[in-house]
Amino acid sequence: MFIGEYQHSLDSKNRIIIPSKIREDLGARFVITKGLDNCLYVYPMNEWENLEIKLKTLPLTSKDARAFVRFFFSGATECEMDKQGRTTITSNLLQYAGIEKDVVIIGVSNRLEIWGKEGWEEYNNLNIDFNEIAEKMSQLGI
Repeated sequence: MFIGEYQHSLDSKNRIIIPSKIREDLGARFVITKGLDNCLYVYPMNEWENLEIKLKTLPLTSKDARAFVRFFFSGATECEMDKQGRTTITSNLLQYAGIEKDVVIIGVSNRLEIWGKEGWEEYNNLNIDFNEIAEKMSQLGI
């Protein structure tokens, strides 16, 4: 399980350091892809494979399903960490997430999210009513 918030910066080769506390859970190989809310999703291989199985069950006849699968898989790239715990993020993913230098890595249960620092700050300033969201989720039995 991934939890926490970590602040890092890209180096000149578009690499970020994966926080040491989460390296073992992430594994040697993992997938980075476009996420929702203009951030990047990072999945350990077993979680990526589970997600792939679920997405394969979406109906091919659904225009929305096809669009979502295209969005999700077209940006995906398999990554590895070097001996210093760094991984390279491709330029198309950096551009998608609006990441230029400073990044925030957050743990979100079964995945990590990588945000540009400015994007993360904007998201946190949206005045989201988490009490209202919690109430709606409790009505769903969560």
